[in-house]
Amino acid sequence: MTIHIGAKPGDIAETVLLPGDPLRAQWAAETFLDSPVLVNEVRGMLGYTGTWRGNRVTIHGTGMGMPSLSIYANELITEYDAQTLIRIGSCGAMQDHVGLRDVILAMSCTSLSTPSRGILREVNFAPCADWSLLRAAATAAEGKGTATHVGGIYSADVFYDERPDLNEQMVRHGILGVEMEAAELYTLAARHQRRALAVLTVSDHLLTGQALPSTDREKSFGDMVEIALEAAFA
Repeated sequence: MTIHIGAKPGDIAETVLLPGDPLRAQWAAETFLDSPVLVNEVRGMLGYTGTWRGNRVTIHGTGMGMPSLSIYANELITEYDAQTLIRIGSCGAMQDHVGLRDVILAMSCTSLSTPSRGILREVNFAPCADWSLLRAAATAAEGKGTATHVGGIYSADVFYDERPDLNEQMVRHGILGVEMEAAELYTLAARHQRRALAVLTVSDHLLTGQALPSTDREKSFGDMVEIALEAAFA
């Protein structure tokens, strides 16, 4: 038990899927896991542990933004010995060829700063995905026929961004999409020698202004969860 996670020793699996929204954690656990058990509800941040094809899995919310994710990822790693951490979440597309409902597998993450910046100081650390997870996720997505893109993403510090010039440079440099958590997750995984990946569903498009209606999201988000699970246990 930690300050932010009320799970008992042994309650958390070695493989943890990390949606930002705790209610999405509940939905994913109840939809994809066998016999899911609520193991955390401190501050309303829900976490469930169950099995998928006989493998133990925890699905735990992280909240929005890198500072919030950093709290949960740190505690899951250092106190519960999580070995594989896969972010499952939504993102905004930043390239014309990326469409709504497509899946982005984040090979690397660009950011202005992360909670780990204080440790790294002047070093521009390049956080990247675990290759074995990335390869397995790409294979799983291909097998499902899901429109998938592999490449760099941008982990932003703010949701309501007032830097259109910065977004323009992200687009110019081929960044596939923007979200708010993966750069810190990848940095923590590197620090603690753990496996990490971000599997993201495109829910809106920064260039066209399109957005996925909430009623249409479940099927696409389901593909994302299945890809993450298959990658974890490939």
